[in-house]
This record gives sequence, C-alpha cells and structure tokens, in this order.
Amino acid sequence: MSTGRHHHKVRDSVAAALDGLDSGMTVMVGGFGLCGNAEALIAGVIARGARDLTLVSNNAGAMGKGLATWLRAGIVRKVICSYLGSNEDLHTRMAAGTLEVEVTPQGTLAERMRAAGAGIPAFYTPTGVGTVVEEGKEVKVIDGRRYLLERALPADFALVRARKADRFGNLRFFRTARNFSPVMATAARTTVVEADELVEVGAIDPDDVHLPGLYVHRVVHVPAHEDPIEFRTVRPRPAADGAAGGVA
Repeated sequence: MSTGRHHHKVRDSVAAALDGLDSGMTVMVGGFGLCGNAEALIAGVIARGARDLTLVSNNAGAMGKGLATWLRAGIVRKVICSYLGSNEDLHTRMAAGTLEVEVTPQGTLAERMRAAGAGIPAFYTPTGVGTVVEEGKEVKVIDGRRYLLERALPADFALVRARKADRFGNLRFFRTARNFSPVMATAARTTVVEADELVEVGAIDPDDVHLPGLYVHRVVHVPAHEDPIEFRTVRPRPAADGAAGGVA
C-alpha cells in the first residue's frame, strides 16, 4: 500500500536530497573502502560547494575514488576514521599537516555512532588502553580493569547507500555493503539515502528491513553505479587433463 504521506521523503534529484548540507558541518558517509559507496551523493556534495567539512567514515576512500575525491577537492577539514590503509590521498595530506586526522579503533568508532543514535552521551571501553588512543581521555578502573571514556559521535548529515528502499525509507542493504550505514543513519540529524532500487511501501517484507524508515529523512533513486573494485582476487581454474592451471 502506498499513500501520499510517504512520498515526502523521496527527492527527484541528488541536489534536492542534499539541501541544507552546508560548510562546516559533520558528515558521516557509509561504505568500507569502495564497497557500498553512495557515489552520486558523494559527487553531489562537491557540486554543492560545501567546504570545511568534518568527515566521519571508515577510511575516506581509496584509489582516488569515493571519498578520496573530497580530499582532492580540498573540502574536508578533519577526518575521523578507523583505517588509513592504502589511501595515499589521506596519507599525504595527513603527513603534510593540511588535514586533521583522528584515528579511532573501528569498534569504538561504530559504538560512538551507535551511542549517539541511542541517546547515550559517553561510554567506557578497554579498547586503546595503554596506547596513543588513551591520550587526553578520562581513565576509570572498574573491577580492577582500566577503561577509557569515549564520547558519542553525532553528525549533521549521514549519506548512505541501500540496495533497496521504499518510499518511507525502510531499507535493505546488500550483504557487507551494509557496514557502518545503519548506525550512521541513527546518529545524524538528517539521513539521506541513495537507493539502487525504489519500491512502494509494503514491497519489502518487515522481516527483511535492515533499517526502519524512522531513521531516514530523504531518499533519492540512483539506479546506476560504477562500483569499482579495489583489489580483484580470483581463484585458480581447475587443471584439465594434467595441464597446468590458469586463472579465471
């Protein structure tokens, strides 16, 4: 069933979906490397002209693609991430001091966002005790073990990509492309979804909904994506009649 009250979340363009995303904001972007990137929304932020952003993501792109385009465009002031990896755009700017980078343990990053969505201002975790992660943070001993106080991490916008969305914003992701997207959606004041497929309300079985539309404010239908592969790995082709195996 579809009624008019559900259609207000659907935008007819990326530009319209990004309305209100302005310079100086904190923006969370789902994806793991190049997996599950909201490609059109990422490009749309550059086109919008917003600058001086604080970007929250796993690793801020790779191979010059995805969020690495934001770094190259010079629109990011600070990156809060959990992995630098082979992202040369991030490494070089961090080393040059032109970009502030806060590296956070991956589980801590996820929990900081989840806490923001759940209304929890801070929490204690043993992760990072005795390392550089501990610097400047409150330490508490609970039952003889040291814990760090980590603060919740909210955002102004969250940009995520879903495999399927209905017009109310109920989402279903594609396997591991789900990654950080659900917790980011709960932590942001405005969540914008780039959907591969847009369906009517009721077309997604309730048991198949990965994120309720309650957390989604805008949906834009983007059916075509590049979906680049960072590292392609293939398995050897089985040898036939004693011949040496090749690659698929």
